[in-house]
Amino acid sequence: MTRKYFDMNQHDALYKVARSYPGGIDALAQAMGISVNVLRNKLAPTIASHYPSFEEVSAVVDLCHRAGVAEAHLPLHALLTRHGMAAFVVPLPENIGDDDLSQTVCKVMSQVGSVAEAVSTALMDGKVTAAEADLIEREFQGALSALGEWRARLRQKAARSPG
Repeated sequence: MTRKYFDMNQHDALYKVARSYPGGIDALAQAMGISVNVLRNKLAPTIASHYPSFEEVSAVVDLCHRAGVAEAHLPLHALLTRHGMAAFVVPLPENIGDDDLSQTVCKVMSQVGSVAEAVSTALMDGKVTAAEADLIEREFQGALSALGEWRARLRQKAARSPG
């Protein structure tokens, strides 16, 4: 039987992201300077006797992010979701263009619309499955990121404005 992995479970998300590292877990273990078997055991969601330390989780996320792994921050989002919190990536000033702020507002509204659509679709049958809740949570993360980008653009514009 194939195990179902959920993006909003921090263990599943870390395992998924680590497996997506270029060269897989073998290459990731080498980059971290630890044994492949040790890393594999620490990352496997079904092995309860081994867990990665906070530093190892941070290293996995950082290495995956630097390698361009899609959704490298997913384990952090999942962990925060577990504790009733949320986060967004704060864009660096050099990554924020001078485009019209109305474009950013449109992006925010589009992301909020995606959340509403996911919720509406999930509720069509009167119940929300774990997979649907996972998708809704991911849409919320997208909306929060768009809001964070909007906030950063506004702050940058204010910093550039005289007075």
